[in-house]
Amino acid sequence: MNVRAMGPALVGRSAELAELEGALAAAPGAVLLGGEAGLGKTRLIREFAARLNEPPGTGGPRARLLVGGCLELGSDGLPFAPFTTVLRGLVRDIGIDGVAGLVPRGDTGGLARLLPEFGEPESDAASGEERARLFEVVLVLLERLAERGPVVLVIEDAHWADRSTRDLLAFLVRNMGAVPLLIVVTYRTDELHRTHPLRPLLGALERTDRVRRLDLARLSRTDVAALVTAALGQAPTPGLVERIAARSEGNPLFVEALLDDDGTLACELPESLRDLLLAGVQRLPEETQDVLRDASGGGTRIEHALLAAVSGLDDTALTRVLRPAVAANVLVVDGDGYAFRHALIREAVHDDLLPGEYTRLHTRYAQALENDPGLVPSGRLWVELSHHWLAAHDATWALVASWRAAADARKALAYAECLTMLSRVLELWDRVPDAATRIGADHVKVLEDATSAADQAGEYDRGVKLATAALREIEEGEGIGVRAASMLELRARMRYQLARPGFVEDLRTAVTALEGAPPTALRARVLSTLATYVRLTTDIGQARAAAEESLAIAREMNDPVVEAEALMTLFCADIDYSNDPIQIAEVEEAALRSGNHRVALRYAVIKSHYLEGAGRHEEAEAVARRGKEQAREYGVSRTQGTFLCINQAEPLVSLGRWDEALAVLGHAIEQDPAITIRTSLLVLHGEVALARGDLDTARSRLAGAREVMNLKMKWLKTQDYFATLRLEARVALAEGRYDAVIDVARQVVDQAGLPDDARYAWPVLSLGARACAELGGAASAALEAFVERTATLHAGGPLLRAMRLTFEAEAARGRGVLDLAAWDAAAAAWQELGNPYHRAEALTAAAEAALAGGDHEAADHGAADHRAADHGAAAERLQTAAGLAAGLGAAPLSARIDDLRRRVRAPRRAGADAAAPLGLTPREYEVLRLVSEGRSNRDIAEALFISVKTASVHVSNILGKLGVANRGEAAATAHRQRLFAVLTEVPAQGASPGGSPP
Repeated sequence: MNVRAMGPALVGRSAELAELEGALAAAPGAVLLGGEAGLGKTRLIREFAARLNEPPGTGGPRARLLVGGCLELGSDGLPFAPFTTVLRGLVRDIGIDGVAGLVPRGDTGGLARLLPEFGEPESDAASGEERARLFEVVLVLLERLAERGPVVLVIEDAHWADRSTRDLLAFLVRNMGAVPLLIVVTYRTDELHRTHPLRPLLGALERTDRVRRLDLARLSRTDVAALVTAALGQAPTPGLVERIAARSEGNPLFVEALLDDDGTLACELPESLRDLLLAGVQRLPEETQDVLRDASGGGTRIEHALLAAVSGLDDTALTRVLRPAVAANVLVVDGDGYAFRHALIREAVHDDLLPGEYTRLHTRYAQALENDPGLVPSGRLWVELSHHWLAAHDATWALVASWRAAADARKALAYAECLTMLSRVLELWDRVPDAATRIGADHVKVLEDATSAADQAGEYDRGVKLATAALREIEEGEGIGVRAASMLELRARMRYQLARPGFVEDLRTAVTALEGAPPTALRARVLSTLATYVRLTTDIGQARAAAEESLAIAREMNDPVVEAEALMTLFCADIDYSNDPIQIAEVEEAALRSGNHRVALRYAVIKSHYLEGAGRHEEAEAVARRGKEQAREYGVSRTQGTFLCINQAEPLVSLGRWDEALAVLGHAIEQDPAITIRTSLLVLHGEVALARGDLDTARSRLAGAREVMNLKMKWLKTQDYFATLRLEARVALAEGRYDAVIDVARQVVDQAGLPDDARYAWPVLSLGARACAELGGAASAALEAFVERTATLHAGGPLLRAMRLTFEAEAARGRGVLDLAAWDAAAAAWQELGNPYHRAEALTAAAEAALAGGDHEAADHGAADHRAADHGAAAERLQTAAGLAAGLGAAPLSARIDDLRRRVRAPRRAGADAAAPLGLTPREYEVLRLVSEGRSNRDIAEALFISVKTASVHVSNILGKLGVANRGEAAATAHRQRLFAVLTEVPAQGASPGGSPP
């Protein structure tokens, strides 16, 4: 194993850097920078130094940095070591003469005590006077240097400082004058035992004005993830960060030491780190080291009584032997026991044991616990015995203890720990000839229990492998029957979670295996699961039939769990958002009656999904949030809890609480969720990013969703498939790729009949209709296909109704009609739902319709009055839309609204009135002006807020009235007539004189 070198990454220290920056700005002063070994004190100083060397303009570095480190030679080490280093660097920088120019009278003799380059000391005497003179010379040197520019003096590793260094340091801090001089002192807090000589100095300096203390904390889990990513140069594999964070406890040095060069977790500690950690232990008395070795076998924390039993010492002797370890801060007293100051210290001591010592130590632990189980807290006995017997290489008793520990873990709902123990039983099985007799269960039973634990812990890949192994043994022993059907159903569920093929086939095989047998809870469960998964196809009838049979069996068996599962499946088989709440209330009653946490969480998913689809966003968010809390209590937050993040984030997005939604989505994505739920997380995150103008993030999330969908195309879950298409269409629309939007919407046309079709089809078809409006007549066939597809969609419930109204308004625009009433109806529907973004979009489109309606072709005073009224109507809608968009941070929509508001406020150009020349209408006159500027039909449409098709019609009318063949001739005619020479702007009737031109 190679030892990873310390990397340059600095994470989680922005606050500390800011503190140092603030201290420099407030200089003179001092900072006492403390922290455990490995927390990054030196790295922090290095980053601070780099910032000091970044010139803010052309004035050079912001400050001169002087750094000196103390040597690890104890309190009687080399005197003034850090100051010698500082002086040597200064001489190298400005020369001896330069230094001489900074000291009184240019006399550097006193500095010769620190650096031979300055010659011989003035006197051989070592009096207090000479010492005081030396201190004064160093102070004057630093002050005069600071008068030329800010100076930062760093003294590192002050816990190793000799007495002289500490005295000089104290003198400088207490006596520096009003110059920009900052002194930074670093030290290891874990080295400062009670009698350490640095402790009183730090206490005294803290009481001095201008001194601040800065303690480095361990890194958070997020910071550990960033550090691991930086060290690897790529994103870490799933689960690696959690394991590194747990073992390193947030110490950056340990994080890096725990990483192997191949990006995996080191199975042992690097030798260099072990030496570092053992150094403090090896300075202790031998008898203390012996007991620390004993303690290392018991984990980071060990009870006093247990350590006494293992070591064979009585209370008095044990206390006496351990006192030096506590004083040296290797052990800390923790209640009625002791804890190693850091987990890696214990590992280093434990790994230093010889093989024979290791085996004998763990045998003593196991025997002590069997003799007196009360030596460990309740619930820990069998896990402890499993560990110690395994370490003692006793396979028989390790197997027995592991089986008992698995039962305890299962009882405590600790599924991952249960799986760990059962996996250990399977590993030991072949080494124990009478294993089945010892634990009272055969090998298949262990495989079945392990498969169930893997499923409950969300370890689906392992679960599928375990189930396959169990099925192989079952088929060989007893064929496909009831026992096999149970495993097939469980494997099917896990295959579904992994988006792997074969889950429906497993269920059908299970149903066949149970044919002819009397009604059982197993058959009801298999049918319920089959109904759940079959409904992902277009065969909703088969799904309903299977669910109904399952429900009938459950009620005959009086099984509340299976009944609740069947009711939920039947409810979802053909969900109707206009349903009477009585049906969902029946499902809720059954879920509560079941008393099963899996059922309770599934119900939370279903109810929140239903409420969101019914437009009851606040209720949906509350149900999902409570479900997440339950998932955390049950220990399944990474699986069911992550699924519920979707159902919480979606209503938050609908309600316009986007920052909250992003926090929920970000947390869920960090959990490395199962592939079956990752798509919705990515899509929702991408849509919010796009609505806020972050196109790059939206593209990235779309790419991730597509990658997932490529793995799932053998079966299509509407919620994932159509949602991905929705984001894809929005991104293409933002990029102006209207043909691509239509291609995306065509996929919804082609995939009719999927479950929950309407809820996810309406938005994609609306985006397709919007693209058709941009392309004009060329997209008329596609638009009609979209309209025809909507004939198959339900619009039950207020949310689907708002979606239908939006599509109808978009379809009208696609036909060249800006229907004000249609957009107002859509806006009102979204307002009723409390959806600010879609309401703002609808209001903006309504304002466009109002503006278009204001450009009447009649050349009379009534037309001017209509224009003023319609402009007022547009302005009112835009004002509301602007406030909504601004509150959301929806930058692209805000920009679009601002453009429209400028048009509402703008005066009409001179000549562009009822008396437009050449027989043109006012609108045609505006279009001709843009044609003469070389604008395309699409440019004209965007400038005048009309459809491309309408712009094309205006251009054709202009060519006919001018009697010309093409746009170029029309522009030439306008030029000859000097129609658009620089004219004086006059306010249109009803417009403000202060208006700006469009």
